[in-house]
Amino acid sequence: MTRVLILGLGLSLACAAPAQTRPLADPTRPPNMSAETTEAAVVEGPRLQSVLISPTRRAAVISGTAVALGDRFGDARVEAISESAVVLRYADRRETLQLLPGLDKRERRAAATQKETAR
Repeated sequence: MTRVLILGLGLSLACAAPAQTRPLADPTRPPNMSAETTEAAVVEGPRLQSVLISPTRRAAVISGTAVALGDRFGDARVEAISESAVVLRYADRRETLQLLPGLDKRERRAAATQKETAR
């Protein structure tokens, strides 16, 4: 009988506790990214978001717009698409959009040479 009373008292206290006010975490959000950080990370100008390279075609997504090699993107023409960059050719200049800006790609041979010389 006392077990039933303790169980009932525990359940009533649990129901009386205020609901959690913190919103649920987004499991798809990259680590160390809060909503404020995401909103503040606005990139000006075109941004390369994705690249698709197959034996028959090359395509990219720039600022939410799918483009293929030779297509126009605004005032520019897509001149080249590689696995990590897209070159846009404007009338007066070229602009290279990096898939991962700030990350420099090193060739495998250069990395292997550096490992051998470090030994």
